[in-house]
Amino acid sequence: MVAQVLDPTDGDDAGPHRAGRLRGWPVALCLVLLATAGASVLFWRGDGPAAVSVALGGVLLAALSLLYGTGGVGLGALIRHDPCPALITDRLGAVLMANPAARRLAGDKLSVARILRDQLADPGALFRRLQSRAQADGSAREIVAGASGPVAVGVHRLGRGRFLWRLDGPEEAGLGSRAAESLGLPMLTANSQGIVLFANAALRRLLGHRPRRMEDVFGAGVVPVTGMVTAIPAGSQRALVRVTAIAGAGGRQEIYLSPAAQADGGTRALTGFDDLPVPLMRFSAEGRLVAANRAARALTGEDAGEAPRIQDLFDGLGRPLRDWLADVATGQHPGGAEVLQLLSAGGEAFVQVTLRRIAGDGAQGPSDVLAILQDATTLKRMEAQYVQSQKMQAIGQLAGGIAHDFNNLLTAISGHCDLLLLRRRAGEADHADLTQISQNANRAAALVAQLLAFSRKQTMKPERIDLPEALADLTHLLNRLVGEKIDLRLQHDPALGAVRADRRQLEQAIMNLVVNARDAMPEGGLIRIETQDIRIDRDTQRGRATVPAGRYAAIRVRDEGTGIPEDRRDKIFEPFFTTKRPGEGTGLGLSMVYGIVKQSGGFVFVDSRLGQGSCFEILLPVQEAADRPLDAPAAPAAPDRPARLSEGVILLVEDEPPVRAFAARALRLRGHSVLEADTAEEALRILQDPALQVDVFVTDVVMPGLDGPSWVSEALKTRPEVRVVFVSGYAEDCLADVQDRLPGSVFLPKPFSLVDLTQTVQRQLEAEAQPQPVPA
Repeated sequence: MVAQVLDPTDGDDAGPHRAGRLRGWPVALCLVLLATAGASVLFWRGDGPAAVSVALGGVLLAALSLLYGTGGVGLGALIRHDPCPALITDRLGAVLMANPAARRLAGDKLSVARILRDQLADPGALFRRLQSRAQADGSAREIVAGASGPVAVGVHRLGRGRFLWRLDGPEEAGLGSRAAESLGLPMLTANSQGIVLFANAALRRLLGHRPRRMEDVFGAGVVPVTGMVTAIPAGSQRALVRVTAIAGAGGRQEIYLSPAAQADGGTRALTGFDDLPVPLMRFSAEGRLVAANRAARALTGEDAGEAPRIQDLFDGLGRPLRDWLADVATGQHPGGAEVLQLLSAGGEAFVQVTLRRIAGDGAQGPSDVLAILQDATTLKRMEAQYVQSQKMQAIGQLAGGIAHDFNNLLTAISGHCDLLLLRRRAGEADHADLTQISQNANRAAALVAQLLAFSRKQTMKPERIDLPEALADLTHLLNRLVGEKIDLRLQHDPALGAVRADRRQLEQAIMNLVVNARDAMPEGGLIRIETQDIRIDRDTQRGRATVPAGRYAAIRVRDEGTGIPEDRRDKIFEPFFTTKRPGEGTGLGLSMVYGIVKQSGGFVFVDSRLGQGSCFEILLPVQEAADRPLDAPAAPAAPDRPARLSEGVILLVEDEPPVRAFAARALRLRGHSVLEADTAEEALRILQDPALQVDVFVTDVVMPGLDGPSWVSEALKTRPEVRVVFVSGYAEDCLADVQDRLPGSVFLPKPFSLVDLTQTVQRQLEAEAQPQPVPA
């Protein structure tokens, strides 16, 4: 993005296409506010007035905001003579307007990042942090230690995606002794006669006393200047420091001291440097650690006496770390920040490392490099969780789409197989072949159901389940599954509450866990299925999931098998991922467990140790007594009424030709008249004939153009008595809202058989002819 940089000096002669000029009282008001704020900065000092000064700084920004909202011309006139760098950017950081002070500081490459980069070690993070706060709160301001002393960076939201940035030096920022007292770098303020007016706590700790004159720090006759490296007293020893001197009003000076390398390549760590809360490391151009402050040693676990190489401390850049550091040391690379693994923590901890070249005293060639560290373990973990959730969601969407398409194919295969079986007797030669085709189609449908289970889009029929009873019924099948080498034991909690889930799918999930446990013990062993009533008093974090407070029924399946390697545990619930040998598993068993449990409102966790076995735990919310009406008996049957004729007129709408051909033939074989349409628009055209009588709509849900619910809602406005059968390769929950508004509609999932289709249509024909409410 290339932004036009507007010179504020052009503002007075802007043409009519520019923002409107300031007229009348708004100009006067803004100038009064500006003058008041400026006066506060110039004359007020101390704790109380400094706070008022900051507040009036906000008034200044408010005035600029008003001027900017009135027109860019007034704003340009105001910031033109500002001695501090000021510029206006869009939300991406592109400069729209800058004053001369900003131009002098940044040169030709004018940008907020360029100005901040010359002052700070990590300007990108400060830029994003301040702009984010300004976007939310209207303004933001931070005082940071820059290359030339403390710098106050302020930003104010102007509206329409515009931001005003201003960089204040220590004088303009109103930094008094209280602000300097909290700085980690040793600093002092002295007058033109060399008398020390103020020395902060870091300098007092370094010297061991409060200095009265400059010669107490630097020695008699020494005039400190920026860039000078000198030795100063540090208790009973001397410390090598680099001087940064900032000239102030009335001959005053603010002097900051930072650690400098000794001639022998070693360092005498400054007390202030070692006490800095920011982890700092200094490396030679060859990549050898020269110095590390206390925070860095605590973070990395390195001994202050050791001198490891950078590649011994970190990893994960993708290229040799020594090459990156060498490029920074020679000035070929600006540095920047990278998230690296901390090797001392076994690769489980991460740090953000920002490198900055420490320029020598006019010397040519490589220089030392300063590394600023920041613990990024939590950020990296959150990033991994986000990536994992995005991957799981994408796989789920893919699985759902594949399942939909496969269900259409399987409907056509199994449907036409049913039609052929109608014309074959059991003893005929090809009857057995057709039966094999039908059975394998059903197996394929079960495989697709597992995909839908993972994507949590399968149709569920929840009911109240007593777990001990359900597991007891399942035990006989489980014993046959595990074989003779495996001992299966069940242990129930007598206080276990009932849960609400799909019984068939919950049994399938437990079977999958038991089969996995069996396969993990090829030589035999013990599988234990345990249940326990659990009460969680407050929201609890378990791995990547947060379990809400409440009462849960826990189902645990324990084995004594080989266990799951730690690097594979996060992937075991992904579809098609398996720890078994090639050809021994589809990788859908645990993904199906995950989908069923999640769709039932529960959680699934795994605890495994190599060589000791695994424990899979399912947590399902307990259905309290207050929820029992969900299992209340169904309403009494309606009194006998005359049944409608079994034959009827069916409007079949299906965009897949093989499915439509099978469904039409199946319905005609049962004596129905069938009208076919391949799109919703075609169906609506057929219904324009007022003399046409239609009894049931059979329609696919997802079609090109209008979908099933949309065209049915339109058709029912003129034919409210028609019953509806929705068919789809997706789950029934995609129709939840529609079925609430169309209680006379039913859902038939794909793949369906000939009998499923004809019986569903027959039930709709025999239902009481009652006009259905038309959705709004």
